[in-house]
Amino acid sequence: MTDKQVVFKKVSKDKSVAVYMAKRDFVDHVDFVDPVDGVVLIDPALLKGSKVYVTLSCMFRYGYVDVTGVPFRRDLFLATRQVYPELQDEDKLTHTNAQKNLLHKLGNNAYPFFFEFPDNLPCSVCLQPGPSDYGKKCAVEFEVKVFSAESKHAAIDKPSSVCLSVRKIQFAPVNSGVVPSAEMMYEFLMSDKPLHLKVSLEKETYYHGEPVKASVEITNLSKRNIKDISVSAEQVTNIVLYTNDKYVKSVAEEDTGDRVPSGASMKKDYTLRPLLALNIDRRGLALDGNLKHQDTNLASSSIVREEVLKEVLGILVSYKVVVRMSASGGSGDMVFEEFHRSYLKGMIADDDESPTEA
Repeated sequence: MTDKQVVFKKVSKDKSVAVYMAKRDFVDHVDFVDPVDGVVLIDPALLKGSKVYVTLSCMFRYGYVDVTGVPFRRDLFLATRQVYPELQDEDKLTHTNAQKNLLHKLGNNAYPFFFEFPDNLPCSVCLQPGPSDYGKKCAVEFEVKVFSAESKHAAIDKPSSVCLSVRKIQFAPVNSGVVPSAEMMYEFLMSDKPLHLKVSLEKETYYHGEPVKASVEITNLSKRNIKDISVSAEQVTNIVLYTNDKYVKSVAEEDTGDRVPSGASMKKDYTLRPLLALNIDRRGLALDGNLKHQDTNLASSSIVREEVLKEVLGILVSYKVVVRMSASGGSGDMVFEEFHRSYLKGMIADDDESPTEA
């Protein structure tokens, strides 16, 4: 007896085609990406001799342009497969276990499809809109579409098509064992000895919901008194396609008001919790590409292969830890240290793209 498996199903308005997929999150392991697979169920009587195609697409949206109101969109990737009539002998195809179960359950009018991601595609990411924003948000999005037509280049009849959003998500490699740290010496005018500051983290990679402990060491040999020490985690978002905009936003902060008088030292651990739940109204934060009606997370750090041009990746995200303090007679940022964060996977369900059992 086999265990039941949750799959995602969506049917076209005219009931001629339906798409079934075992998952909608596909992990980028840096060295390889999980392939996209599923099954299409057709109704030959409703198709009336038309062919059936499946596409996997990746697109970048910049949102609505203020002056014209026209959304900017650029297609980064498009692959098309004809699933009906079949172009090759199905017996020669290798099916996943989920496809085998679906094909057995759905019968003779079910046809499998399979796609592989190229190496140079970004992961799913979007910018959180503000309360007054409207229309499509700035995002990198992926979509599986099934449609019937005379040919793959013919106009698509919307009632005979169905779209299912999917995500390409980043998973960070195992920690290298290197402890991230940074230190600096700061010399004040009229002071013959410097201020020494060191910041270190426990590790390189942090997962969603995991607290970040930053260890701060200050040796104040200067004549200035240090006060109002704060530590924050900041998200740096670069939109490298079309605009090259850059956004830096704090996602967690501990403002302690700690002091280090002249001639004194301090060593203290600060705990930061970079969570979307604490930044839910912050316009412009980079988030995981989210699926309809579903919660998501702060976006993961972008991990880019050396041979891939950053300009084609749409939106790049990184994080840094920043220590700020003020001194008697002046103030300034003292140091920062970057850290990576990776995804934790979860099952996604949707009212319109409903899960079923196979």
